[in-house]
Amino acid sequence: QVHLAESGGGLAQAGGSLRLSCAASGRTFSITVMGWYRQAPGEQRELVATINSGGSTNYADSVKGRFTISRDNAKNTMYLQMNSLKPEDTAVYYCNCNAVLHRSYIYWGQGTQVTVSS
Repeated sequence: QVHLAESGGGLAQAGGSLRLSCAASGRTFSITVMGWYRQAPGEQRELVATINSGGSTNYADSVKGRFTISRDNAKNTMYLQMNSLKPEDTAVYYCNCNAVLHRSYIYWGQGTQVTVSS
């Protein structure tokens, strides 16, 4: 079992910055890929960025050059630095991880609200 807890959401103005954190606990040794997803009202949940245990990253086109995902394996914490925020970045942001024990498990955090005002 892995537990994920997001923090750092809130209100920002367009052009501003926010930093999200995701703290993992439990069987963290089993975590491989971690990622951030977001869901805006009335929309489907979408991928924002992922990072694997080796530090390789992947970003959605909509956030490339503005968002940076990082991971501190010693602290079992993942981050999302969000710069040059746009109103369309407004969504609930979810932390996600894939954990491999005898098989692959997917875990989600509870989500944190990010609101960007124009």
